[in-house]
Amino acid sequence: MTFRALLDKIREVVSAGLTELGYPQVSFDLSEPPRPEFGDVSSNVAFQISKKLNRKPYDIAIDFVENHLKPILGIEEKSSQRSLILSVEAHPGGYINFRANYGNLAALTLKQALENPSYGFYNVGKGTRVALEHTSVNPNKALHVGHLRNVILGDTIYRILKTTNHNVIVLNYIDDSGLQVADIVVAFKYAGFPVEPAEKSMKFDQYCGDHVYVKINEMYKTDHALEERRRLVLKELEHGKSELARFASIIVSRVLQDQLMTCWKMKVHYDLLNFETQIVISKLWEKSFSWLQDKGIVHLATDGKNEGCWVMEGENESADEKVIVRSDHTATYIAKDIPYAAWKLGLVEDPFYYYKFSDQWDNTSLWATTLDSAQNNNDHPKFNSADRAITIIDSRQSRLQTIISGILSQIQVVENRYHHLAYEPVTLSSKTADLLGVDIGDRHSMQMSGRKGVYVNADYVIKMVRSKAYEEVRSRNPTFSEEQLCKVAEAISVSAIRYNLIKYDLDKIITFDIFESLSLEGDTGPYIQYAYARSRRLLEKSTENIPQSSFCLLNKESETILIKAIAKIDLVVEDAARTLKPKAVARYVHMMATAFNLFYETVPVLKEPDREKRVTRLALVKAFCRTLQNALYLLGIEPLNEM
Repeated sequence: MTFRALLDKIREVVSAGLTELGYPQVSFDLSEPPRPEFGDVSSNVAFQISKKLNRKPYDIAIDFVENHLKPILGIEEKSSQRSLILSVEAHPGGYINFRANYGNLAALTLKQALENPSYGFYNVGKGTRVALEHTSVNPNKALHVGHLRNVILGDTIYRILKTTNHNVIVLNYIDDSGLQVADIVVAFKYAGFPVEPAEKSMKFDQYCGDHVYVKINEMYKTDHALEERRRLVLKELEHGKSELARFASIIVSRVLQDQLMTCWKMKVHYDLLNFETQIVISKLWEKSFSWLQDKGIVHLATDGKNEGCWVMEGENESADEKVIVRSDHTATYIAKDIPYAAWKLGLVEDPFYYYKFSDQWDNTSLWATTLDSAQNNNDHPKFNSADRAITIIDSRQSRLQTIISGILSQIQVVENRYHHLAYEPVTLSSKTADLLGVDIGDRHSMQMSGRKGVYVNADYVIKMVRSKAYEEVRSRNPTFSEEQLCKVAEAISVSAIRYNLIKYDLDKIITFDIFESLSLEGDTGPYIQYAYARSRRLLEKSTENIPQSSFCLLNKESETILIKAIAKIDLVVEDAARTLKPKAVARYVHMMATAFNLFYETVPVLKEPDREKRVTRLALVKAFCRTLQNALYLLGIEPLNEM
């Protein structure tokens, strides 16, 4: 957590120089130079001043360095005993470059890393309440591998926010009154589909999605009476009190339980399940609809294709009207999203009661909303009235999320409080598709579609990755017991999938490849775990007591690279929390693993004959373990002592 101290010191002395040398007060940046020979930190302050004074940046940089920085830092001849700055120089390009004093930086960094179990977790949130919605898969099918990106992205952001002192409530929105659920009900009640799958081992969510949902959508094309049935079922679901609605609730609950089992395999945490039917039945939607009418946000269309519908104008002249309530008086899903978003931010009174739905893998309780006061558990946490709401939905929903944000702003000022985090979909590589038995012809990857039945179940991918991990672990560790093999294989499979779905920019389409994700080399989760296991073996083999050491002895290049990496963790975590870009943490742990492997391969530790150097390097290894373990927690990856 001490590279921040170095940056703070540089910022302090540069700011003082502006005043002392009579330069205009300008804003400036500190950044990492493009090449190591330029030092550890660069400042563009001379460029900023040159814009005001019309002087060459290099001339200003020389003045700054020679007449202010060197004298004030006491480093004209040699660095101060206590300074984090070793040297400073003006680069001909106009930048001012600083080098860190790694002896002092190491002492400060490693002391904190060794003593503080929460090392790296910076107080960004200061207790801010955040409602974080993710997953929200329609409860008529199993998750496919594309859904996993949403699930894992959401859980990683939850972990990042939680450890940076945000009070996070994780929401999973259950659309139990939509068309997809109506399709399943129509199939079971009116199209002759048996409720139980013929194959007893098949999960119920897979049966509903892979078989029932796909088949009923094919039947609609030729049986228009079934389509009419769907419209009637949809209306009954919204009223919520009929026998048909109760049947739908049972089906949804069974599918939901199976979906949660899939998510829990990935070590994902939730706090609350919100059911859409309850939003409608609670009159929350009716109250919201009244606002929209009173404020003129929606109007009744009297002609055209939307005649008889309540609509709102498009965001601009070229955008179509958006239907909020259909002509048959059923609400579209965006209509239901509006009161839900308002509930998250506390813009409406909370109409719900709460009960414990189930226990979770991490020994926490998963709660659910209810309208039945008899089910209410008064010990429930507060779930709504967040300071900020973050909704994770793929980029295809960006327009609708923009509409919701705009509507909330017209109801009440919610600037910067409602945030849509978009991401691109996941495709499967041709090799992975072939392994899973899916024929994609000559294409390099496969897009997925639930309605067309063109997708691969997440459970299948998880099982396949775990199976390959199991075989790999067994081949490398013939003495492992069955219990050890299963435990390590599970941790590796979770790591492989989670890391592979986090390491990309959110605006990039991911092509998931099972073979690549399981590699112990390169940019993969198991590669990171392997570096951790290596470090643990060093510590386990050592019989040395590791006291406070002479960290100035850590002056080899690979040692200073590793110290610098350890010192940056809180900066990386802060950046990820502020930008909601978990890729930053994935990049960081890969950099850490690479730095440690370089150290491991170039510097003797246990075989170092000098005891003082040996225990100092062991202290560095121990600090690396603590830092990487904390960073891996953010990604939901279990550090392994042996692989």
